Amino acid sequence: MKILLASEPSDLSTLQHFIIPFLFPLFITGIFAFIGFAYPSHKILPSSYYTIKNPKRLNYISKILGIKYFKFLLLFAFWGKEKNRKKYFNGTKQGLKNFVFQTKQSEFGHIAALIVILILSIILQMHGYFFLVGIITVINILGNLYPVILQRTHRIRIINITRNIKE
Repeated sequence: MKILLASEPSDLSTLQHFIIPFLFPLFITGIFAFIGFAYPSHKILPSSYYTIKNPKRLNYISKILGIKYFKFLLLFAFWGKEKNRKKYFNGTKQGLKNFVFQTKQSEFGHIAALIVILILSIILQMHGYFFLVGIITVINILGNLYPVILQRTHRIRIINITRNIKE
């Protein structure tokens, strides 16, 4: 960021105009992912944040945005392997608790990265980095907003499952 602000958009090569917008959100999201692996970072936000207040609206938004396709892509690319899925949910009641914890951790990491990238994008925009900001914004939406919505939809399903277990 410091280097970008000390230079002009015209100083970047064509290759840099395509590499930087991919690395920028990747590094920032990675910082929050690393913190989430080491600490229960989701506790920074109040527990009320993680409560789904309007599940019907969230499901509607998920449908409009095509979150099911995003989920399919994640399953195909990474989470489809049983070993990777078991890190989140192992099929037990305790596994459900772990899954809730993991969704909150993941959601916090992505929402924090989304906000930081948005703020930094506004600063870059003010310095004339319009092309970079355009690509960064698309990547930020796909790489951070979609995962936040996916984690929230997971919790809707978990609430329904736990409600059925208690009955």
